[in-house]
Amino acid sequence: MSTSKKIEELNALKEKVKMGGGEKRIEKQHKKGKYTARERINKLLDEGSFVELDTFVEHRCTNFGMENKKMPGEGVVTGYGTVDGRLIYVFAQDFTVIGGSLGEMHAAKICKVQEMAMKTGAPLVGINDSGGARIQEGVDALSGYGNIFYNNTIASGVIPQISVIMGPCAGGAVYSPALTDFIFMVDNTSKMFITGPQVIKTVTGEEVSAEELGGAMTHNNTSGVAHFINENEEDTLENIKNLLSFLPSNNLEEAPVFNPEDDINRMNEELNSIVPDNANKPYDMKEVIEILADNNNFLEVQPYYAQNIITGFIRLNGRSVGVIANQPRVLAGCLDINASDKASRFIRTCDSFNIPLLSLVDVPGFLPGTDQEYGGIIRHGAKMLYAYSEATVPKVTVILRKAYGGAYIAMCSRHLKSDLVLAWPTAEIAVMGPQGAANIIFRKEIEKSDDPLETKTEKINEYKDTVANPYVAASRGYVDDVIKPLETRPRLISAFDMLSSKRENLPSKKHGNLPL
Repeated sequence: MSTSKKIEELNALKEKVKMGGGEKRIEKQHKKGKYTARERINKLLDEGSFVELDTFVEHRCTNFGMENKKMPGEGVVTGYGTVDGRLIYVFAQDFTVIGGSLGEMHAAKICKVQEMAMKTGAPLVGINDSGGARIQEGVDALSGYGNIFYNNTIASGVIPQISVIMGPCAGGAVYSPALTDFIFMVDNTSKMFITGPQVIKTVTGEEVSAEELGGAMTHNNTSGVAHFINENEEDTLENIKNLLSFLPSNNLEEAPVFNPEDDINRMNEELNSIVPDNANKPYDMKEVIEILADNNNFLEVQPYYAQNIITGFIRLNGRSVGVIANQPRVLAGCLDINASDKASRFIRTCDSFNIPLLSLVDVPGFLPGTDQEYGGIIRHGAKMLYAYSEATVPKVTVILRKAYGGAYIAMCSRHLKSDLVLAWPTAEIAVMGPQGAANIIFRKEIEKSDDPLETKTEKINEYKDTVANPYVAASRGYVDDVIKPLETRPRLISAFDMLSSKRENLPSKKHGNLPL
């Protein structure tokens, strides 16, 4: 056969693989509002940059008539390309080919790009759309999952790993996304669960729909498994690109620096009045974050979960910064079990990838109640203490209003080695709120007074003047400076610039024992 004929044969074979499960199945995928695996990859990566690997890999199963089944690409498309010119590895399960089910060689293709991503220090984006383990392959399919999970774990903290759920992801398959750094889901399309509705009905008698059990909003709002939700696949892929812009390619690099279009010396008068005079009145901490950020751009992570704490990324003078902030509008900004888990995970993610941390504090304490105590708030709250203490990236803290008790310490106080602690004049730093403290310290005086109400008010003010203000902490060196709210942005830019050369080494050890 001549060379030209062989080239024609190659082209024909590649075209056949590119068609996946064929036109009918592709059309069925499109009717569900879903793109094909290759369409997803091409929309994610820079135009023309995708290079496919293992195009001709085939399964080796001979059970149950599988030897007669041809599965183009083994039900998964793998390779590499660029996003905004930066190297990215990617795999996308192809639901048009035997439901995207995972067998031995399907898993081997995924493992290969995982290992290449680690070797070259580039992010990995995995697009999941699969019916689960290929039952015909038995233990070989389970082996494939195990190998993927192992690689997810070894790559953790080395390269950013992003999972995208764009269809079903059930059974053992869910544990690969759970081991990665970020999970994206598409509303009304994505499903994640260990056991499906039918199994649950059989075993427990509960009746639940697939959407209610494992839909995008369930995991973004209730379980906290996922980090982002979008209306459609197009928006999801755009949001992934946005997230990647805040992250470095690996743990040895810094996040990309953008040319700042915003004035580094910008001061905002509205910050001077954003904290209400009434200490019990809420305000929206997201407004503070957006005012501080370059061009008011804030990428919130897990916006629907544990809304009493806010996590996400901003840029200050073009550089990525991870923000952890109490939200006074939800549970008064108290820390609870879910907020502690959410914050701890985000802190550790930022520290893994050299992203400085900014903590904005307005916290009255840990949420009281038997539900919290029985649920292990002590253990969960300890995760925050651990995460902040262990983090070696630059850490800057701003106390806006309340900072009481153990929650003051947990929100990256000087005592957890925050590099710089700033406070607004409205800051109240104390063991507890002035009212509760006055009731304890001055209880007898209040009881014996002719006018207990007036005496109590006097004692509350006395406590505020004596203890619950930023100047006592500043006199001890626990607060580095008390600043006008309007000058917060330039002071933060200056602080992170000053800390950019920070180097800190923890004691040598195999690893710490995080209170899980």
